[in-house]
Amino acid sequence: MHSKSPTRTRRALALRATALAVAVATLASGCASDAAQRGYLPGYSDGEVTNQTGRMTDLWVGSWVAALAVGVITWGLMLWCVAAYRKRRDDHRLPVQTRYHMPLEIMYTIVPTLMVLVLFFYTNRDMTAVLDTTSEEPDVSIQVIGKQWSWDFNYLDDDVYESGQQLLDPGSQTVEDEVDGAPGTSQALPTLYLPVGERVEFTVESRDVIHSFWIPAFLFKMDMIPGRSNTFQVVPEREGTYAGKCAELCGEFHSGMLFNVKVVDRAEYDAQMAELAAKGQTGELGLDLNRQQHGEFTDEETTPEVEG
Repeated sequence: MHSKSPTRTRRALALRATALAVAVATLASGCASDAAQRGYLPGYSDGEVTNQTGRMTDLWVGSWVAALAVGVITWGLMLWCVAAYRKRRDDHRLPVQTRYHMPLEIMYTIVPTLMVLVLFFYTNRDMTAVLDTTSEEPDVSIQVIGKQWSWDFNYLDDDVYESGQQLLDPGSQTVEDEVDGAPGTSQALPTLYLPVGERVEFTVESRDVIHSFWIPAFLFKMDMIPGRSNTFQVVPEREGTYAGKCAELCGEFHSGMLFNVKVVDRAEYDAQMAELAAKGQTGELGLDLNRQQHGEFTDEETTPEVEG
């Protein structure tokens, strides 16, 4: 009788392990929920929230798939080596000692370099598209001003503004306090209105310390740095109510620096602008308003006024 050679046995084990891994991955992808397919990022089954959320979800999921593939291959090779080259009871020889193996060393250099270059290419491609503010003209321009610890919104095209106050006790909010049943929202918070299907350009600025303008459902945030204006554009594509917050630890009441976002049709958006004008909230809130309210101006400084 002839026993199977060790080489053939090892190859058979490797093939079986590979087939099992492929089967498990196929089954997992077929049974994955919508949340799993989105990489557990915020999202909705009835459409993308903005024109950029699909792009960012694909980049996120693709990066994790690539990382998982590298992990499966690495773990598989490690386990295969443990099983195939384990010490046998009747084998008292030392393993072959290999000092140099040029093909392996070249592979160890080229493969990681290629992986980094591929990841850089897709990241740069998508971030360039997301941060592009020159290719198309915006339909709506909004200035967002962060302050300790709330938000002011200047609707520049309609010459009106909304000013907010911080939520003093975020932990006390209940379902009844939410706006349209959207988690993280509150009727006590300022609401940012956006017209659906129109390109909005945000200019984000800060009055005091570094803040970060973040709407989790948009899968994007932008830092607000004193003395600097940052801009980005986005097209809201799904009507609904969403939560917004500051994503930068900005002081004692950072947890209460929240706001609501309502993506509505053009008629409702215009009606909201008219309502702000009827309240007398016309003009723009300036960056120095917070200092004026706290009486921090010296005699040599000119006290700023609300424009309009």
